[in-house]
Amino acid sequence: MALMRAVSQDAFGGPEVLRTVDLPRPEPLPTEVLVRVVSAGLNPVDVKTREGGGMAGVLGEPPFVLGWDVSGVVEEVGFGVHNLRPGDEVYGMPWFPRQAGAFAEYVTAPSRQFARKPRSVSHDEAAAVPLAALTAWQALVDAAGIRPGRRVLVHAAAGGVGHFAVQFAKHLGAHVIGTARSGKHEWLRGLGADELVDYTSARFEETVKDVDVVVDLVGDGHDATSTRSLDVLVPGGLLLAVPSGVSPELARRAEERGLRASAFLVEPDGAALARIAELIDDGRVRVEVEEVFPLERAGEAHKRLAEGRTRGKLVLRVG
Repeated sequence: MALMRAVSQDAFGGPEVLRTVDLPRPEPLPTEVLVRVVSAGLNPVDVKTREGGGMAGVLGEPPFVLGWDVSGVVEEVGFGVHNLRPGDEVYGMPWFPRQAGAFAEYVTAPSRQFARKPRSVSHDEAAAVPLAALTAWQALVDAAGIRPGRRVLVHAAAGGVGHFAVQFAKHLGAHVIGTARSGKHEWLRGLGADELVDYTSARFEETVKDVDVVVDLVGDGHDATSTRSLDVLVPGGLLLAVPSGVSPELARRAEERGLRASAFLVEPDGAALARIAELIDDGRVRVEVEEVFPLERAGEAHKRLAEGRTRGKLVLRVG
């Protein structure tokens, strides 16, 4: 039996529950590909799930292997796969919210949950893209239907999802407003933000108005960001509450004011990743990776991410 290195956990808890182990290498089923993972991106959902929140309800009790962001090379293809072949460089967010096991040397998944990696970036950078970029893309394109001239407010604009949301909204022709610490404002302007609010020194609802769509990447667990966002929306405006969803109270308040409030969860989308790769290769979208950790230091990377001050993404180097 072929083995592979992976970062697994046997219990919920802090970063110390993560450990490097040897596990059986998966085999691709029909319509699936076996991908040798070069790099794997980290996301807040990994931290939450490790602790027993996030997607723990989907994965069930440990042991399991975390990680959904993959960039790597196709090693084998299963019966019926025609869009990819061994040697192709690919990236993707397979299986979410089910277990993908990206913090490992190999993963298997349906071939159409992957897309060819952007040619202009490294595997480290490509691994930073899928979950965050798909969240931003599906929220803005599919859920909100952003059109030129719309005013979009992105909370936590400097984070993984946020820095893609700023760029996608600008690409779609929107006027983009973001909340972030002042030290990140110049960088965000370079990504396309038109207005920025330092949430540590100002209340965004006192300076921002007439917004069509709010993408809340913070949630009501932090000073009720979603609830406060209702104050900046135009009649009929849309609040997309990504991390914490929409409580019955928030839904009631939105409805009373003629507003829309919707929860949001990303799903695998190889076709959208192919479009995003084109934008990256055309130079219209940039990928920010703050630091790359070796696979064996996954616990340290989790600890850094949990601090909540990451600019862009953190990545694990696997192969």
